[in-house]
Amino acid sequence: MVNEKELVGVAAAQYVEDGMVVGLGTGSTAYYLITELGRRIKEEGLTFTGVPTSIQSAELATSLNIPIASLNDVPAIDLTIDGTDEFDPALNGIKGGGGAHLIEKIIAVNSKRVIWICDHSKQVDQLGAFPLPVEVIPAASQHLLYAFEDKNYAPTFRLSLDGTKFVTDSGNFIIDLHLEKIVDAAKLADDLIQMVGVVEHGLFLGIADKVLMANDGQVVEFNG
Repeated sequence: MVNEKELVGVAAAQYVEDGMVVGLGTGSTAYYLITELGRRIKEEGLTFTGVPTSIQSAELATSLNIPIASLNDVPAIDLTIDGTDEFDPALNGIKGGGGAHLIEKIIAVNSKRVIWICDHSKQVDQLGAFPLPVEVIPAASQHLLYAFEDKNYAPTFRLSLDGTKFVTDSGNFIIDLHLEKIVDAAKLADDLIQMVGVVEHGLFLGIADKVLMANDGQVVEFNG
């Protein structure tokens, strides 16, 4: 059986060219992208600098001898390749299932091009079935949870495997909103980011230029 995440991760690695500065995504699909880029460096002599979106991706890249830098160390990012948890026909998406959406968004908006990679289960007609992550300052977290409850957003704190609150690479908590359907994503995005104590949300609107989706053993391309 074809591993769709591996298929699309390997395909996306071909978009990386010599001399590029490349944003390296986070998650199970990005794992295969980074692994393939490591192979290309070793076997093809590919040269590029990676800008990881998480500690996890930085550690993987380093283990594969991929040169890495922080966003503040590079003048610009030529291309970012990352996964997505959902995307709609307009290539708007929800990201943050891995808890890295704050840094992922910072790197994406500072990139000349953004490609998302995913399997066919991520394609939706309307965003919202995947819980929307909201990264929040710990000191404000309980009161934001109450505020989200008042708005009927069905919020829950994201927990780690040991039952404690999940902590992001930036030291914040995540509240997941179980919305089921998002009618007006732009309005929701604006409302959320204006709430004091909210650091960033997982709505990525107008950011992706292309989506590569694996489906039935093939890679399908969607352009924004």
